Amino acid sequence: MSTPLVEMINVTRRFGFVQALRGVTFTLERGQVAGLIGANGAGKTTAMRILTSLDEPDTGTVRIDGIDVVEQPNLVRRRIGWMPDHFQPYKDTTVGDYLDFFARAHGYRGAELKRRLAEVIDFTDLTPLVSRPMDRLSKGQTQRLCLGRTLLNDPDLLLLDEPAAGLDPRARMEFKNLVRMLRERGKTLLISSHILSELAEMCDTLVFMDAGRVVHQGDKASLLRHEAVGEGGGALPAEPGAAPKAVFEIEVAGPVVDLTAWLEMRAGWRLLETRSEGARAEFSEASPERVALEVRRLANDLPLLSFHRQERRLEEAFIDILRTGAGPRLKPQPEMRPPPLPGGAGGDTL
Repeated sequence: MSTPLVEMINVTRRFGFVQALRGVTFTLERGQVAGLIGANGAGKTTAMRILTSLDEPDTGTVRIDGIDVVEQPNLVRRRIGWMPDHFQPYKDTTVGDYLDFFARAHGYRGAELKRRLAEVIDFTDLTPLVSRPMDRLSKGQTQRLCLGRTLLNDPDLLLLDEPAAGLDPRARMEFKNLVRMLRERGKTLLISSHILSELAEMCDTLVFMDAGRVVHQGDKASLLRHEAVGEGGGALPAEPGAAPKAVFEIEVAGPVVDLTAWLEMRAGWRLLETRSEGARAEFSEASPERVALEVRRLANDLPLLSFHRQERRLEEAFIDILRTGAGPRLKPQPEMRPPPLPGGAGGDTL
């Protein structure tokens, strides 16, 4: 059995009175695209900074490719690419000069330097922008430049902190395409975001954090099955012995208020959303026989137009995990971050 590329084992980190990480444990296999998800202040950036060796844990073990991040940070940095959540462009510096500087900092020279710059510029579609000052780029172009810098040393692991924040729909699609191509090249990615739907399409596994703890790790299907993570990192059913639930979209010809009243009176139903012609509602038992019985009763009572099952929303499943997950729920604390590095680099590392 191969060693995971990323291992965080029982990691804690405190900033003064703020406990940013509380026994964080998760692993990532080689070639995975993983999403690190949680509200602002959940501990995502602190965890990623520890993985990049920009910060150290108070307790616990962190390894990348079997190398201890605290004991051998320089070896780790050669294997990773770090894209911080805040990127401040330099003035009086072109896109080409910026990438050339960081490529040289990574040790590239001569023909190898030209080859590597050409590969990264082509991959991130920056060729038309090479001569443009980097402080005159759009948000999407700036993010592509930041990703290009992250790729210069051809890292095995990419750590991307809120890479799609502030992007317009077109730029988000371009970013998703870049993630797909990086996956095809065998890269491992850990992408931080507080937007669940944004990552669900791209990621093989999802790591959810809340108040400095990991409350779930698994794929989309495991989240929809409503599994939480216990103190030891194992899967924990949120509602032991409970029957599987299902979500339905219902449309009626009459007043929607009649439908909502019917749902409120019927045992097992929970109204999720009211719409102009109907509602979304969750039913406590998803067996075909029981659902068919409910449809017949609904059709007898109201002018039913449509009734079909819908996949449960990931956000709803995650909220349920927070409501019934492992251990006491803790009030999220603001995440403490160190001041930006001199020169406005916003966390540039070599």
